[in-house]
Amino acid sequence: MDTYNLKPENMRAPKHLSREEIQQSLDELDSKIKILKGRVNATASDSNHTYHEHIAALEAKRELIAQKFGDQEDSQSKWQGLKDGLDNLKNDMENLFK
Repeated sequence: MDTYNLKPENMRAPKHLSREEIQQSLDELDSKIKILKGRVNATASDSNHTYHEHIAALEAKRELIAQKFGDQEDSQSKWQGLKDGLDNLKNDMENLFK
């Protein structure tokens, strides 16, 4: 068994992921979390396991990756807002000189 103890505060998200890679990571983490929750329910209550800690760590990582998904959308909306503002300025300038 792994001696590395996963802790939520030690989780990191990959820095450079495309939109598709972010979605794939979220799907994989959801699947892993679901499997671990099933194992918790199937394990005897007095056994020595770290499923709860592992689940908490994966959920923390999932949250970090989900934030990247939102960051990408925010970035795209900011660029779209800037483009729309420039287009409006261009139209106003054209209307001014007509």
